[in-house]
Amino acid sequence: MDQTFMKEKKILPLVLTMSLPMVISMAVSSLYNIIDSYFVARIGEHAITALSLVFPVQNLINALAIGFGISINARIAFYTGAGDQLRADKTATLGVLFSFFHGVLMMAVCILWMPVFLRKFSSDPEIIRLALLYSNRAFLFSPVITLGLCFEKIFQSLGKMKLTMVSMMCGCAANIILDPIMIFGIGSFPAMGISGAAYATGIGQCLTLMVYVLLYRFCRLPINIRWQYGRPDAAIIRQLYSTGIPAALNLALPSLLISALNGLLAGFSEKYVLVLGVYYKLQTFIYLSANGIIQGIRPLVGYNYGAGEYRRVKSIYKTALTMTMSIMVLGTILSWAVPERLIGLFTDNAETVNLGVGALHKISLGFIVSAVSVTCSGVLEGLGKGFPSLLLSLLRNAVFMIPAACLLSRFFGADGVWWAFGVTELVCAKAAWHLYRRKAPAAS
Repeated sequence: MDQTFMKEKKILPLVLTMSLPMVISMAVSSLYNIIDSYFVARIGEHAITALSLVFPVQNLINALAIGFGISINARIAFYTGAGDQLRADKTATLGVLFSFFHGVLMMAVCILWMPVFLRKFSSDPEIIRLALLYSNRAFLFSPVITLGLCFEKIFQSLGKMKLTMVSMMCGCAANIILDPIMIFGIGSFPAMGISGAAYATGIGQCLTLMVYVLLYRFCRLPINIRWQYGRPDAAIIRQLYSTGIPAALNLALPSLLISALNGLLAGFSEKYVLVLGVYYKLQTFIYLSANGIIQGIRPLVGYNYGAGEYRRVKSIYKTALTMTMSIMVLGTILSWAVPERLIGLFTDNAETVNLGVGALHKISLGFIVSAVSVTCSGVLEGLGKGFPSLLLSLLRNAVFMIPAACLLSRFFGADGVWWAFGVTELVCAKAAWHLYRRKAPAAS
Protein backbone atom coordinates (compact mmCIF):
# COMPACT_ATOMS: atom_id res chain seq x y z
CA MET A 1 0.00 0.00 0.00
CA ASP A 2 1.19 3.53 -0.82
CA GLN A 3 2.29 5.43 2.28
CA THR A 4 3.73 8.46 0.44
CA PHE A 5 0.76 10.60 1.53
CA MET A 6 2.74 11.16 4.74
CA LYS A 7 5.28 13.28 2.86
CA GLU A 8 3.01 14.72 0.17
CA LYS A 9 -0.23 15.84 1.82
CA LYS A 10 -0.45 19.41 3.18
CA ILE A 11 0.66 19.60 6.81
CA LEU A 12 -2.46 20.86 8.59
CA PRO A 13 -4.94 18.46 6.89
CA LEU A 14 -2.43 15.63 7.36
CA VAL A 15 -1.93 16.28 11.09
CA LEU A 16 -5.69 16.68 11.58
CA THR A 17 -6.39 13.45 9.69
CA MET A 18 -3.85 11.53 11.75
CA SER A 19 -4.51 13.16 15.12
CA LEU A 20 -8.26 13.68 15.41
CA PRO A 21 -9.13 9.95 15.52
CA MET A 22 -6.51 9.55 18.24
CA VAL A 23 -7.79 12.59 20.16
CA ILE A 24 -11.28 11.07 20.07
CA SER A 25 -9.89 7.69 21.13
CA MET A 26 -7.90 9.19 23.99
CA ALA A 27 -10.87 11.29 25.11
CA VAL A 28 -13.09 8.20 25.18
CA SER A 29 -10.35 6.25 26.96
CA SER A 30 -10.01 8.92 29.63
CA LEU A 31 -13.79 9.13 29.87
CA TYR A 32 -14.04 5.44 30.67
CA ASN A 33 -11.30 5.84 33.30
CA ILE A 34 -13.37 8.62 34.86
CA ILE A 35 -16.58 6.58 34.66
CA ASP A 36 -14.78 3.56 36.14
CA SER A 37 -13.69 5.69 39.10
CA TYR A 38 -17.14 7.26 39.34
CA PHE A 39 -18.80 3.87 39.87
CA VAL A 40 -16.07 2.73 42.28
CA ALA A 41 -16.58 5.97 44.24
CA ARG A 42 -20.20 4.95 44.78
CA ILE A 43 -18.88 2.05 46.89
CA GLY A 44 -17.29 4.55 49.28
CA GLU A 45 -14.25 6.77 49.87
CA HIS A 46 -12.18 3.76 50.99
CA ALA A 47 -12.72 2.19 47.56
CA ILE A 48 -11.69 5.27 45.56
CA THR A 49 -8.67 5.73 47.86
CA ALA A 50 -7.72 2.10 47.19
CA LEU A 51 -8.01 2.75 43.45
CA SER A 52 -5.80 5.84 43.85
CA LEU A 53 -3.09 3.73 45.48
CA VAL A 54 -3.23 1.07 42.73
CA PHE A 55 -3.21 3.68 39.96
CA PRO A 56 0.58 4.30 39.93
CA VAL A 57 1.27 0.59 39.35
CA GLN A 58 -1.39 0.38 36.62
CA ASN A 59 0.19 3.44 35.08
CA LEU A 60 3.60 1.74 35.28
CA ILE A 61 2.35 -1.32 33.34
CA ASN A 62 0.81 0.90 30.67
CA ALA A 63 3.93 3.08 30.55
CA LEU A 64 6.28 0.17 29.95
CA ALA A 65 3.98 -1.25 27.27
CA ILE A 66 3.43 2.10 25.54
CA GLY A 67 7.13 3.00 25.75
CA PHE A 68 8.13 -0.18 23.94
CA GLY A 69 5.23 0.38 21.53
CA ILE A 70 6.52 3.89 20.76
CA SER A 71 9.83 2.32 19.73
CA ILE A 72 8.01 -0.16 17.47
CA ASN A 73 6.01 2.73 16.02
CA ALA A 74 9.07 4.89 15.32
CA ARG A 75 11.13 2.08 13.72
CA ILE A 76 8.29 0.83 11.48
CA ALA A 77 7.54 4.40 10.35
CA PHE A 78 11.25 5.01 9.69
CA TYR A 79 11.73 1.79 7.71
CA THR A 80 8.54 2.40 5.74
CA GLY A 81 9.69 5.92 4.90
CA ALA A 82 13.08 4.54 3.85
CA GLY A 83 11.41 1.83 1.71
CA ASP A 84 12.79 -1.13 3.74
CA GLN A 85 9.76 -3.45 3.92
CA LEU A 86 11.63 -6.48 5.27
CA ARG A 87 12.93 -4.65 8.34
CA ALA A 88 9.49 -3.11 8.93
CA ASP A 89 7.95 -6.62 8.94
CA LYS A 90 10.65 -7.99 11.26
CA THR A 91 10.20 -5.06 13.63
CA ALA A 92 6.44 -5.65 13.85
CA THR A 93 6.83 -9.39 14.46
CA LEU A 94 9.55 -9.06 17.10
CA GLY A 95 7.55 -6.24 18.70
CA VAL A 96 4.54 -8.54 19.17
CA LEU A 97 6.65 -11.37 20.64
CA PHE A 98 8.54 -9.16 23.07
CA SER A 99 5.37 -7.31 24.11
CA PHE A 100 3.72 -10.59 25.14
CA PHE A 101 6.81 -11.58 27.14
CA HIS A 102 6.82 -8.17 28.87
CA GLY A 103 3.14 -8.60 29.80
CA VAL A 104 3.65 -12.00 31.43
CA LEU A 105 6.65 -10.73 33.39
CA MET A 106 4.83 -7.62 34.63
CA MET A 107 1.77 -9.65 35.65
CA ALA A 108 3.87 -11.91 37.89
CA VAL A 109 6.02 -9.15 39.40
CA CYS A 110 3.17 -6.72 40.13
CA ILE A 111 0.88 -9.30 41.78
CA LEU A 112 3.70 -10.48 44.04
CA TRP A 113 4.93 -6.96 44.88
CA MET A 114 1.57 -5.27 45.48
CA PRO A 115 1.04 -6.10 49.21
CA VAL A 116 4.45 -4.65 50.11
CA PHE A 117 3.82 -1.57 47.96
CA LEU A 118 0.42 -0.81 49.51
CA ARG A 119 1.65 -1.03 53.09
CA LYS A 120 4.10 1.80 52.39
CA PHE A 121 1.22 4.23 51.82
CA SER A 122 -1.62 3.08 54.06
CA SER A 123 -2.06 1.33 57.38
CA ASP A 124 -5.83 1.03 56.96
CA PRO A 125 -6.61 -2.71 56.54
CA GLU A 126 -9.85 -2.03 54.64
CA ILE A 127 -8.13 0.17 52.05
CA ILE A 128 -5.38 -2.44 51.58
CA ARG A 129 -7.98 -5.23 51.28
CA LEU A 130 -9.93 -3.36 48.60
CA ALA A 131 -6.75 -2.41 46.73
CA LEU A 132 -5.63 -6.06 46.60
CA LEU A 133 -9.08 -7.24 45.50
CA TYR A 134 -8.85 -4.85 42.56
CA SER A 135 -5.17 -5.15 41.65
CA ASN A 136 -4.87 -8.96 41.81
CA ARG A 137 -7.62 -9.22 39.19
CA ALA A 138 -6.68 -6.24 37.05
CA PHE A 139 -3.03 -7.34 36.73
CA LEU A 140 -4.05 -10.75 35.34
CA PHE A 141 -4.81 -8.93 32.10
CA SER A 142 -1.28 -7.47 31.74
CA PRO A 143 -0.34 -9.65 28.70
CA VAL A 144 -3.57 -8.54 27.00
CA ILE A 145 -2.70 -4.89 27.72
CA THR A 146 0.83 -5.14 26.32
CA LEU A 147 -0.31 -6.94 23.16
CA GLY A 148 -3.17 -4.50 22.60
CA LEU A 149 -0.87 -1.49 22.95
CA CYS A 150 1.67 -3.13 20.63
CA PHE A 151 -0.97 -3.53 17.90
CA GLU A 152 -2.12 0.04 18.55
CA LYS A 153 1.37 1.37 17.81
CA ILE A 154 1.77 -0.84 14.75
CA PHE A 155 -1.50 0.45 13.30
CA GLN A 156 -0.55 4.04 14.12
CA SER A 157 2.86 3.67 12.45
CA LEU A 158 1.00 2.86 9.23
CA GLY A 159 -1.30 5.87 9.52
CA LYS A 160 -4.35 3.69 10.33
CA MET A 161 -5.66 6.00 13.02
CA LYS A 162 -9.34 5.33 12.33
CA LEU A 163 -8.85 1.59 12.81
CA THR A 164 -7.08 2.31 16.10
CA MET A 165 -9.97 4.53 17.14
CA VAL A 166 -12.52 1.80 16.38
CA SER A 167 -10.57 -0.81 18.37
CA MET A 168 -10.09 1.41 21.40
CA MET A 169 -13.69 2.62 21.42
CA CYS A 170 -15.02 -0.95 21.34
CA GLY A 171 -13.09 -1.77 24.51
CA CYS A 172 -14.05 1.48 26.20
CA ALA A 173 -17.72 1.02 25.39
CA ALA A 174 -17.67 -2.53 26.78
CA ASN A 175 -16.07 -1.31 30.00
CA ILE A 176 -18.58 1.53 30.43
CA ILE A 177 -21.49 -0.88 29.96
CA LEU A 178 -20.08 -3.62 32.17
CA ASP A 179 -18.96 -1.40 35.08
CA PRO A 180 -22.36 -0.87 36.77
CA ILE A 181 -23.49 -4.39 35.85
CA MET A 182 -20.51 -6.11 37.44
CA ILE A 183 -19.93 -3.72 40.35
CA PHE A 184 -23.51 -3.48 41.64
CA GLY A 185 -25.08 -6.59 40.08
CA ILE A 186 -27.80 -6.20 37.46
CA GLY A 187 -29.97 -9.01 36.16
CA SER A 188 -28.26 -12.39 36.52
CA PHE A 189 -24.89 -10.80 37.33
CA PRO A 190 -23.90 -10.92 41.01
CA ALA A 191 -22.67 -7.75 42.71
CA MET A 192 -18.87 -8.03 42.77
CA GLY A 193 -17.96 -4.59 44.11
CA ILE A 194 -14.47 -3.36 43.33
CA SER A 195 -13.57 -6.77 41.85
CA GLY A 196 -16.26 -6.20 39.22
CA ALA A 197 -14.56 -2.97 38.18
CA ALA A 198 -11.32 -4.88 37.55
CA TYR A 199 -13.07 -7.58 35.53
CA ALA A 200 -15.01 -5.01 33.48
CA THR A 201 -11.79 -3.21 32.58
CA GLY A 202 -10.05 -6.48 31.70
CA ILE A 203 -12.92 -7.64 29.47
CA GLY A 204 -12.81 -4.29 27.66
CA GLN A 205 -9.07 -4.72 27.08
CA CYS A 206 -9.63 -8.24 25.72
CA LEU A 207 -12.22 -6.92 23.30
CA THR A 208 -9.85 -4.20 22.07
CA LEU A 209 -7.13 -6.78 21.39
CA MET A 210 -9.60 -9.08 19.62
CA VAL A 211 -10.71 -6.23 17.33
CA TYR A 212 -7.08 -5.42 16.48
CA VAL A 213 -6.39 -9.05 15.57
CA LEU A 214 -9.52 -9.25 13.39
CA LEU A 215 -8.67 -5.98 11.62
CA TYR A 216 -5.13 -7.19 10.97
CA ARG A 217 -6.47 -10.50 9.68
CA PHE A 218 -9.13 -9.14 7.34
CA CYS A 219 -7.92 -5.64 6.36
CA ARG A 220 -5.24 -5.04 3.77
CA LEU A 221 -2.33 -3.59 5.72
CA PRO A 222 1.20 -2.77 4.47
CA ILE A 223 2.87 -4.87 7.19
CA ASN A 224 3.33 -8.60 7.69
CA ILE A 225 3.58 -10.32 11.07
CA ARG A 226 4.97 -13.78 10.35
CA TRP A 227 6.67 -16.48 12.41
CA GLN A 228 9.61 -16.55 10.00
CA TYR A 229 10.34 -12.92 10.91
CA GLY A 230 10.44 -13.80 14.61
CA ARG A 231 14.03 -14.98 14.62
CA PRO A 232 16.14 -12.69 16.82
CA ASP A 233 17.77 -9.87 14.88
CA ALA A 234 20.36 -8.19 17.09
CA ALA A 235 20.30 -4.87 15.19
CA ILE A 236 16.50 -4.51 15.32
CA ILE A 237 16.27 -5.63 18.95
CA ARG A 238 18.98 -3.13 19.92
CA GLN A 239 17.12 -0.34 18.10
CA LEU A 240 13.82 -1.27 19.72
CA TYR A 241 15.25 -1.16 23.23
CA SER A 242 17.47 1.87 22.64
CA THR A 243 14.34 3.92 21.97
CA GLY A 244 11.89 1.81 23.96
CA ILE A 245 13.69 1.87 27.31
CA PRO A 246 13.96 5.67 27.47
CA ALA A 247 10.37 6.04 26.22
CA ALA A 248 9.12 3.52 28.81
CA LEU A 249 11.05 5.22 31.61
CA ASN A 250 9.74 8.54 30.34
CA LEU A 251 6.17 7.34 30.74
CA ALA A 252 6.87 5.38 33.94
CA LEU A 253 8.29 8.37 35.81
CA PRO A 254 4.81 9.77 36.59
CA SER A 255 4.20 6.56 38.56
CA LEU A 256 7.27 7.33 40.67
CA LEU A 257 6.05 10.89 41.06
CA ILE A 258 2.54 9.86 42.14
CA SER A 259 3.93 7.39 44.68
CA ALA A 260 6.30 10.03 46.07
CA LEU A 261 3.52 12.61 46.31
CA ASN A 262 1.19 10.06 47.92
CA GLY A 263 3.80 9.48 50.61
CA LEU A 264 4.25 13.23 51.10
CA LEU A 265 0.52 14.01 51.21
CA ALA A 266 -0.30 11.09 53.53
CA GLY A 267 1.71 12.94 56.17
CA PHE A 268 -0.97 15.66 56.13
CA SER A 269 -4.10 13.53 55.64
CA GLU A 270 -5.30 10.55 53.59
CA LYS A 271 -7.90 12.92 52.12
CA TYR A 272 -5.08 14.59 50.18
CA VAL A 273 -4.13 11.19 48.73
CA LEU A 274 -7.72 10.86 47.55
CA VAL A 275 -7.61 14.39 46.06
CA LEU A 276 -4.38 13.59 44.17
CA GLY A 277 -5.93 10.40 42.81
CA VAL A 278 -9.04 12.28 41.69
CA TYR A 279 -6.87 14.95 40.03
CA TYR A 280 -4.95 12.36 38.04
CA LYS A 281 -8.21 10.79 36.89
CA LEU A 282 -9.45 14.20 35.72
CA GLN A 283 -6.21 15.32 34.11
CA THR A 284 -6.13 12.19 31.94
CA PHE A 285 -9.01 13.74 29.98
CA ILE A 286 -6.78 16.71 29.12
CA TYR A 287 -3.38 15.06 28.80
CA LEU A 288 -4.62 11.92 27.04
CA SER A 289 -6.40 14.13 24.49
CA ALA A 290 -3.14 16.03 23.97
CA ASN A 291 -1.36 12.69 23.74
CA GLY A 292 -3.74 11.78 20.93
CA ILE A 293 -2.15 14.56 18.88
CA ILE A 294 1.32 13.32 19.80
CA GLN A 295 0.41 9.77 18.79
CA GLY A 296 -0.89 11.12 15.50
CA ILE A 297 2.30 12.98 14.63
CA ARG A 298 4.87 10.37 15.73
CA PRO A 299 4.58 8.25 12.56
CA LEU A 300 4.53 11.45 10.46
CA VAL A 301 7.74 12.64 12.11
CA GLY A 302 9.40 9.22 11.76
CA TYR A 303 8.34 8.76 8.12
CA ASN A 304 9.40 12.24 7.01
CA TYR A 305 12.65 11.98 8.96
CA GLY A 306 13.40 8.65 7.25
CA ALA A 307 12.53 10.22 3.87
CA GLY A 308 14.82 13.23 4.52
CA GLU A 309 11.92 15.72 4.60
CA TYR A 310 13.30 17.80 7.49
CA ARG A 311 11.34 20.95 6.65
CA ARG A 312 8.10 19.00 7.00
CA VAL A 313 9.25 17.66 10.38
CA LYS A 314 9.59 21.25 11.61
CA SER A 315 6.16 22.20 10.23
CA ILE A 316 4.55 19.15 11.86
CA TYR A 317 6.05 20.19 15.21
CA LYS A 318 4.65 23.74 14.98
CA THR A 319 1.20 22.51 13.99
CA ALA A 320 1.10 19.93 16.79
CA LEU A 321 2.23 22.51 19.37
CA THR A 322 -0.63 24.83 18.40
CA MET A 323 -3.18 22.02 18.65
CA THR A 324 -1.83 20.73 21.97
CA MET A 325 -1.84 24.20 23.46
CA SER A 326 -5.50 24.63 22.42
CA ILE A 327 -6.45 21.51 24.39
CA MET A 328 -4.57 22.80 27.43
CA VAL A 329 -6.44 26.11 27.22
CA LEU A 330 -9.70 24.15 27.31
CA GLY A 331 -8.49 22.17 30.32
CA THR A 332 -7.62 25.36 32.20
CA ILE A 333 -11.04 26.86 31.47
CA LEU A 334 -12.85 23.75 32.74
CA SER A 335 -10.71 23.66 35.89
CA TRP A 336 -11.84 27.16 36.81
CA ALA A 337 -15.40 27.12 35.45
CA VAL A 338 -16.79 23.89 36.95
CA PRO A 339 -14.24 22.50 39.48
CA GLU A 340 -16.90 21.55 42.07
CA ARG A 341 -18.76 19.41 39.54
CA LEU A 342 -15.55 17.70 38.40
CA ILE A 343 -14.41 16.80 41.91
CA GLY A 344 -17.99 15.96 42.90
CA LEU A 345 -18.00 13.09 40.41
CA PHE A 346 -15.84 11.10 42.82
CA THR A 347 -16.98 12.16 46.29
CA ASP A 348 -19.92 13.88 47.98
CA ASN A 349 -17.85 14.80 51.06
CA ALA A 350 -17.94 18.61 51.24
CA GLU A 351 -14.48 18.86 52.84
CA THR A 352 -12.88 16.66 50.18
CA VAL A 353 -14.59 18.60 47.39
CA ASN A 354 -13.32 21.87 48.83
CA LEU A 355 -9.76 20.52 49.05
CA GLY A 356 -10.00 19.20 45.50
CA VAL A 357 -11.21 22.52 44.07
CA GLY A 358 -8.26 24.36 45.63
CA ALA A 359 -5.83 21.76 44.27
CA LEU A 360 -7.30 21.90 40.77
CA HIS A 361 -7.12 25.70 40.66
CA LYS A 362 -3.43 25.72 41.56
CA ILE A 363 -2.32 22.80 39.39
CA SER A 364 -4.19 23.99 36.28
CA LEU A 365 -2.09 27.17 36.14
CA GLY A 366 0.65 25.05 34.56
CA PHE A 367 -1.51 23.34 31.91
CA ILE A 368 -0.93 25.73 29.00
CA VAL A 369 2.85 25.99 29.30
CA SER A 370 3.10 22.19 29.65
CA ALA A 371 2.11 21.90 25.97
CA VAL A 372 5.71 22.79 25.05
CA SER A 373 7.34 19.88 26.89
CA VAL A 374 4.60 17.42 25.87
CA THR A 375 5.01 18.26 22.17
CA CYS A 376 8.81 18.37 22.22
CA SER A 377 8.98 14.97 23.92
CA GLY A 378 6.65 13.44 21.34
CA VAL A 379 8.61 14.81 18.38
CA LEU A 380 11.93 13.66 19.83
CA GLU A 381 10.51 10.15 20.27
CA GLY A 382 9.24 10.22 16.68
CA LEU A 383 12.80 11.05 15.59
CA GLY A 384 14.04 8.02 17.53
CA LYS A 385 15.83 10.25 20.05
CA GLY A 386 14.58 8.59 23.21
CA PHE A 387 17.22 9.80 25.65
CA PRO A 388 16.61 13.55 25.23
CA SER A 389 12.91 12.85 25.76
CA LEU A 390 13.79 10.85 28.87
CA LEU A 391 15.83 13.78 30.21
CA LEU A 392 12.76 15.99 29.93
CA SER A 393 10.64 13.47 31.80
CA LEU A 394 13.29 13.08 34.50
CA LEU A 395 13.31 16.82 35.01
CA ARG A 396 9.54 17.04 35.05
CA ASN A 397 8.74 14.07 37.26
CA ALA A 398 11.74 13.65 39.54
CA VAL A 399 14.69 16.02 39.39
CA PHE A 400 12.65 19.18 39.89
CA MET A 401 9.08 18.23 40.81
CA ILE A 402 9.73 16.04 43.85
CA PRO A 403 12.25 18.41 45.54
CA ALA A 404 10.00 21.39 44.72
CA ALA A 405 6.99 19.64 46.28
CA CYS A 406 8.99 18.73 49.40
CA LEU A 407 10.35 22.28 49.78
CA LEU A 408 7.10 24.14 49.12
CA SER A 409 5.11 21.80 51.38
CA ARG A 410 7.32 22.89 54.29
CA PHE A 411 6.09 26.46 53.85
CA PHE A 412 2.55 26.01 52.49
CA GLY A 413 1.57 22.54 53.72
CA ALA A 414 -0.28 20.35 51.20
CA ASP A 415 -0.93 23.45 49.05
CA GLY A 416 2.82 23.57 48.40
CA VAL A 417 2.53 20.28 46.53
CA TRP A 418 -0.13 21.76 44.23
CA TRP A 419 1.96 24.91 43.58
CA ALA A 420 4.95 22.73 42.64
CA PHE A 421 3.13 21.47 39.52
CA GLY A 422 2.98 24.89 37.82
CA VAL A 423 6.51 25.89 38.82
CA THR A 424 7.84 22.62 37.39
CA GLU A 425 6.01 23.09 34.08
CA LEU A 426 7.63 26.49 33.57
CA VAL A 427 11.13 25.10 34.06
CA CYS A 428 10.46 22.06 31.87
CA ALA A 429 9.01 24.12 29.01
CA LYS A 430 12.22 26.12 28.74
CA ALA A 431 14.38 22.98 28.91
CA ALA A 432 12.21 21.21 26.31
CA TRP A 433 12.51 24.06 23.84
CA HIS A 434 16.31 24.09 24.09
CA LEU A 435 16.57 20.30 23.72
CA TYR A 436 14.29 20.30 20.70
CA ARG A 437 16.32 23.07 19.02
CA ARG A 438 19.53 21.09 19.57
CA LYS A 439 18.31 17.63 18.54
CA ALA A 440 15.78 18.28 15.75
CA PRO A 441 17.10 18.05 12.16
CA ALA A 442 17.81 21.40 10.55
CA ALA A 443 15.32 22.29 7.80
CA SER A 444 17.16 23.11 4.60
